Amino acid sequence: MPNIKSSKKAVKVIAKKTANNHELKMRVSNLIKNCEKAITAGDNAKAKELLKDIQKYIDKAVSKGLIKENTADRQKSRLTEKVKKMK
Repeated sequence: MPNIKSSKKAVKVIAKKTANNHELKMRVSNLIKNCEKAITAGDNAKAKELLKDIQKYIDKAVSKGLIKENTADRQKSRLTEKVKKMK
């Protein structure tokens, strides 16, 4: 445990940032899973709507440094292809 006041505050700040980062990463992964389910079910409208959200949240994660840019581009590209192939 830290004894210095600034170190105590730093521990709190780090915990808060870690929680926010985890929340954003989990939101991205859950959206991807939901989109995959919508594609499998053949729900074109829902898949397109989820794709918009996925792209927004993936870009947020990239800007915060949670996901590498190439990984984000690959994920968006693959999901976009799958949604386009739906009938």
